[in-house]
Amino acid sequence: MMVVTREVMEGEVIPWMMMGAMEACTIVLTITATTAIAGGMSPFVFVVYTNALSSIFLLPYSLASYKHSRIEQPFITFPLLIRCFVLGLVGITIAQNLAFVGLSYSSPIVACGMGNLIPSLSFLLGLIVRSVAFDWRGSSSRARVIGTLISIAGAISLTLYKGPVIRQQPYSLSSSSSSSSSSSLHLLLRLVPRIFVFSSRHENWVLGCISLAAASLALSLWNIIQVGTVKLCPEVMKIASVYTLIGTIQTAIFAMFMERDPTAWRVKFDMQLLIIVLTAIFGSVIRSRVQLWCMKLKGPFYVPLFKPLGIPIATFCGCVFFADTFHYGSMMGAAIVGIGYYAVMWGQMTEHESHHVHHQATDQSLPADAKRPLLQEPDSQV
Repeated sequence: MMVVTREVMEGEVIPWMMMGAMEACTIVLTITATTAIAGGMSPFVFVVYTNALSSIFLLPYSLASYKHSRIEQPFITFPLLIRCFVLGLVGITIAQNLAFVGLSYSSPIVACGMGNLIPSLSFLLGLIVRSVAFDWRGSSSRARVIGTLISIAGAISLTLYKGPVIRQQPYSLSSSSSSSSSSSLHLLLRLVPRIFVFSSRHENWVLGCISLAAASLALSLWNIIQVGTVKLCPEVMKIASVYTLIGTIQTAIFAMFMERDPTAWRVKFDMQLLIIVLTAIFGSVIRSRVQLWCMKLKGPFYVPLFKPLGIPIATFCGCVFFADTFHYGSMMGAAIVGIGYYAVMWGQMTEHESHHVHHQATDQSLPADAKRPLLQEPDSQV
């Protein structure tokens, strides 16, 4: 009988369970957000309210951390403010509005599939701006190219081939079928889609897929900008709080143009308000802290490896509870994109490992004085 030690639990089991729970919570919140939007709530207003609450949670935490730090510099500088403005514009105003509009026209499984395009799109953007070294003779470069082609093929399949539904479910039962316990369970499964809606009342599959793909492209650009911003200011939570606040202001202005009816801003004290609060708390506090902890413990590639896990979770929810609105084509296309995602990530990890080995060999060939760094990196850098 194998005995699991405390070191194994803390180093392997707990991070794995926490990241799996984060992906499951993300899917559940995506489904409930789809429910709120399908129930009549504006996706633009939803983005404003969730980011406004996130700013309320993040900004006091960042200010308190700044007061307790001994760094003699202003909380925000003009170059950092400009970068945070661009991060808020690209990552919140553009990406999130496109994502929730796409979600309102499609389904969460499509959001999972298009979200897995981000590594491939980041690779293509890196080639365009020449921030990524490419060598066709290297296995890592070939893997990233092949993975990118697979992901794009999966996204095209996801857009053009919707496919038949998993199972047709009528919403009425005959009186003779409601006598047994199995019929009662069947009735419950038939009534669940009335409570949790997995597809929009105004479904436009192609427009939804294009909007979600455009959101992934914006997030890929946002990732590139964020890398340079973290080099300028290594305090990740401060960056997040500032660009979230700026993004909230930007989305509020944008939503005022998109939603001229004042009743669209009215939120009832029901499931809608609960979804907004839970989304803000989870996105700004819980998920970010768990991901930072896992990356510090397991390395920078540990967290991204769990992102395709959302596809089987959404597939399970769709097959069990939403069979009459869940399509074979969406499941197949999302799975293809997930395969391409792992191929790109494998190439990226291989390239990172080869660079690390090369740097180690270079350091061993240098004299001892040359290995000593001129400036010691602070522990707060990520």
